[in-house]
Amino acid sequence: MDLSLTEDQEMIASTAREVLASRAATAGARAMDGDPAGYSAALWKEMVGLGWTGLAFPEEHGGVGGEFLDVCLLFEQLGYAQAPSPLLASVACCGMPVARFGTSAQKERWLTAIADGRVVTAAPLPWDRPGEGPVASRDGDAFVLNGTATFVPYAASAENILVVARLDGEPHAFWVDVPDVVLQPLGTIGADRPCHVELDDVRTEDALGVDAANSITLFGAAATCAEMVGAAQRVLDMTVEYATEREQFGRAIGSFQAVQHHCANMAIDVLGSRFIAYEAIWLLSADREAAQEVAMAKAWVSEAYERVCALGHQVHGAIGFTQEHDLHLFSEHAMTASLAYGDADHHFDTLADDLDPH
Repeated sequence: MDLSLTEDQEMIASTAREVLASRAATAGARAMDGDPAGYSAALWKEMVGLGWTGLAFPEEHGGVGGEFLDVCLLFEQLGYAQAPSPLLASVACCGMPVARFGTSAQKERWLTAIADGRVVTAAPLPWDRPGEGPVASRDGDAFVLNGTATFVPYAASAENILVVARLDGEPHAFWVDVPDVVLQPLGTIGADRPCHVELDDVRTEDALGVDAANSITLFGAAATCAEMVGAAQRVLDMTVEYATEREQFGRAIGSFQAVQHHCANMAIDVLGSRFIAYEAIWLLSADREAAQEVAMAKAWVSEAYERVCALGHQVHGAIGFTQEHDLHLFSEHAMTASLAYGDADHHFDTLADDLDPH
């Protein structure tokens, strides 16, 4: 495994950082506070124009011909800037399962639509309540879905939802139109404006199957790890900058050993998170078995990101807890991102089950 970036990938990352720094930065997240969409329509239009929505898809389906690792570089920069957008939900959780497991007709329809900027989102089965979630039944050539999908990001802004429902006891993925469902917005601290999605005899003929359903969590968790890596890097950067500039007792607080140890521990967590996250991402990009690596990455990065934020608050002191300071944005993001697509405990349990020889 070679974790060094190609020249094109370096350009993707640097361009994304420049675009987000000049047009979004943390001000983007603040501007969306209270906005029902949760993201900037103008920034989304620019992302589409830059080809970000089609970066990981083949050219014959309206994409750029890149790979999953390429788009994860964008997720990392979105995390660094704290710029909320439906890119992860649309591309990673919906587009990648279609690209890997969809029929030719499904790829032509959905990958082209996502690359063109249609907002879609995914509703995987609830990881914390096994046995719950929507169920599907056959009705001729169609399927009928009933039940409730929980905490679906950007559902109110989406045109379509890729719903995971149990069919004959197995999870399957189905495309449904948003006008056919009932949305109940949820008041959370997350920027992704999640909703409960209620399905009452919703009919669809567009099914993707078991492999696509299982891959939603894999791609979503791996992409979220990339986002958390970028966010943790930003917390480290702002903490080191603050420790260098803030003076106490006539000297910069960064000269004190305790503060240096905090920053060093943060750097270890950030670097470790980057390596374990991109190993899983690289395997997914290469279309290799990556379930254990994704579980390890999501378990580790979720806790490491929270540790980085906690130490950042230790160094910043009271100022880091104020609404005016950016650090609180990252702390809130750490709480929500660590839960997305399975929290650390869930993925530790998954690993334990996989490693159990019995």
